[in-house]
Amino acid sequence: MKVLITDSLSKDGTELLKKEADVDVATDLSEKELVMRIKDYDALIVRSGTQVTRDVINAGRRLKVIGRAGVGVDNIDVGAATERGIIVLNAPEGNTVSAAEHAIAMMMSLSKNIPPADESVKRGEWTRSKFVGVEVRNKVLGIIGLGRVGAEVAKIAHGLGMHILAYDPFISVERAEELGVRLAKIDDVVSKADFITIHAPLTKESHHSIGKKEFERMKGGVRIINCARGGIIDEKALYGAIKSGKVAGAALDVFEQEPPVDSPLLELDSVIMTPHLGASTREAQINVAVSVAEGVIDALKEKPVRNAVNMPAIKPDVLALIKPYLTLAEKLGRLSVQLIDGRINTVEAMYSGEVAERDTGPLTTTILKGILDPILSEPVNFVNAPVIAKNRGIKVIERKVGASEDFTGLITVVVRTADDEKGVAGTLFGKNDARIVRIDNYHIDALPSGYMLISKHIDKPGIIGHVGMILGKNNINIAGMQVGRESIGGEAVMVLNIDGPVSDGILKQIEAVDGIQNIKLVVL
Repeated sequence: MKVLITDSLSKDGTELLKKEADVDVATDLSEKELVMRIKDYDALIVRSGTQVTRDVINAGRRLKVIGRAGVGVDNIDVGAATERGIIVLNAPEGNTVSAAEHAIAMMMSLSKNIPPADESVKRGEWTRSKFVGVEVRNKVLGIIGLGRVGAEVAKIAHGLGMHILAYDPFISVERAEELGVRLAKIDDVVSKADFITIHAPLTKESHHSIGKKEFERMKGGVRIINCARGGIIDEKALYGAIKSGKVAGAALDVFEQEPPVDSPLLELDSVIMTPHLGASTREAQINVAVSVAEGVIDALKEKPVRNAVNMPAIKPDVLALIKPYLTLAEKLGRLSVQLIDGRINTVEAMYSGEVAERDTGPLTTTILKGILDPILSEPVNFVNAPVIAKNRGIKVIERKVGASEDFTGLITVVVRTADDEKGVAGTLFGKNDARIVRIDNYHIDALPSGYMLISKHIDKPGIIGHVGMILGKNNINIAGMQVGRESIGGEAVMVLNIDGPVSDGILKQIEAVDGIQNIKLVVL
């Protein structure tokens, strides 16, 4: 077995690999150079510096596994690897403590004015009154996002005697209570907290979710910490809130543009900045190196793989039987979570027809991955999806209901919140032609692909045409359309496959059409 490492990796990981395989290290390779070298290797290990493109993957004739020593796999063409049957794995847990400690360190530095005080002393000054800080004990810490890092921050903050409010729409009350955290709405968190720390993913919904309106609701003298993702905070709004005195200061490890060379925040003494150091500790580097090395060794020995990003750890003979349904299952999960609002407490997976005769455990796991992956900051894969669901208090039910009257095999996914329930069902036509055949009680025949607009409306003339006109005026092409209804003049569901994304403004125009009850943009 031969392993190629193309970015710096802790020697602890390298030595572990050398016990099991021949290891070569070659850093700073161009894409062309990597294409030339990769053909002789069974495994490739990278950090963020190496771009593992489709050309690289196709050149890796012996390649069985690609390991990412860290969390993000944006620099790896996961789709191309999946097509080739190459496992992509990462090391998502190794930097949790490092990131949490960095957030706490930033908070303490902010509260005690340590960076500007340090600079002052080094200039030969001794103006103690200028740097009077505040204690964190008995203060309210607002945590936005209670994934791995957010939960670790909560544990440390408890030891500092802080009171903790948290916003995370995808975690159960029971899990929050285990952490000693009181869940609250986002408005309550921003209005009651003395310190606010962000540990959420950057998504379309979370982009600039901390902006001018949120700053206006905050306490005077609030302090902001962001060690998660740049773009969640509107930096121009933050600048204005600091200049006005509403926000006492901010500590940022991430930025909308990195490095933040043109940011107005650079001129403010009350803003602490670090160059994305959340995972930059010796321990974190060792942890991710050892984790990825262990994963690569397991993959090369054909053992079950932890932290596999793109494929389940199941036996090849079982995989061959259920493989056609895996993509459908994940898309049903992704569809269901985008159609429902609120905290999911139950996921039910039902199988009928030929699919019910097989081992459906991996399919249920795939459904969970589809549900959790779009909404969480922590990486979700086929190994950890059930654990994450359990930790977040999500009840998972799997049922086999025998033969399906209308389809050879049918998968139905039902997600429930305290106030709502949403069901979707899909099947395969032939071997690989996936279709959505039901949303709630409405029968349809839609391709689960790309961008989709899904609306609930009153079945009456003119609605479909009106929606089509709005999209046409905004140069958005409709690739396919399906409508399902229960009765003439009753409620109906419309599914439009479109060629690109739709802005919030366009969605509001569609919502304003007489008869439209709701509209969702779904991305599969």
